[in-house]
Amino acid sequence: MSSTTDKIKGVANQAVGSIKEGAGRATDDTGLEAEGAMQKQKGRAQEVVGKAKDAVKKVVDKA
Repeated sequence: MSSTTDKIKGVANQAVGSIKEGAGRATDDTGLEAEGAMQKQKGRAQEVVGKAKDAVKKVVDKA
């Protein structure tokens, strides 16, 4: 995956995770709330991977 794709998927997963987490709180569904929290973390990780790929690419381009 490209760095841009990683970052976009990361942001999307964070948004969906936040919605699930909020819906879980609102409906007192701890399973959905936990699923949303995990999806948010997955999104954060994807975004970090995308940023790391950008950083590596910049270093390689300078070499």
